[in-house]
Amino acid sequence: MHEGLNHWTFVIAAYAIGIAATAGLIGWSWTAMRRAEARRERSRGR
Repeated sequence: MHEGLNHWTFVIAAYAIGIAATAGLIGWSWTAMRRAEARRERSRGR
């Protein structure tokens, strides 16, 4: 017996989760970098 499940829904969901996670990681890294740069500038007395 073959039910014929549509696998594309799961493939699209996996890609969407992967893209969203990558975008979140990029955003988090960028904000961490900006905070570190600001701390460095404050420690230099500027």
